[in-house]
Formats: sequence, structure tokens, C-alpha cells
Amino acid sequence: MNKTYYTYILRCVDKTLYTGWTIDLEARISSHNSGNGAKYTRGRLPVKIVAYWQFGTKSEAMSFENKIKRLSRQKKELLIAQNI
Repeated sequence: MNKTYYTYILRCVDKTLYTGWTIDLEARISSHNSGNGAKYTRGRLPVKIVAYWQFGTKSEAMSFENKIKRLSRQKKELLIAQNI
């Protein structure tokens, strides 16, 4: 069975952005919003998914996550706008 891996961007209640990767997008967002996600998002709830991308391997998803994390806020916003 082939898995799908996701890289995603969340917008937190304080308007900051968080980027991560997962194999179950809905469960991960639910985990973030229940306070069991990343330490960064726990104090910035609720979060809303604003963009995501699908990959065939964990390595691809993690690599894209790292590329996004190195972008400026402005470039992240452009990436989100292109993903809609």
C-alpha cells in the first residue's frame, strides 16, 4: 500500500504561520487544535490549514517542509496564495 505524505501550512490565531508534515492531514490538524500538536501551536489556537501539498515519500514531504521554513513570510504568503 502506497502512503501519501503531506506538507502543510497552518495560520495560527495570532496570524503567524506554522509548517509541518504528516501522513494524516485531518488527524494532524485535529491534534494541533486540541493542544496536542507542536509546542509552537499550543499557545496559538485555533489553527487553520491554509495550504497543503501531497508527496509520495516521507523524504519529499520533509524536504519541502524545510524549504518552506527557510522562506520569508512574504514568500510563504505567495506560496499559500498559489496553492488555493
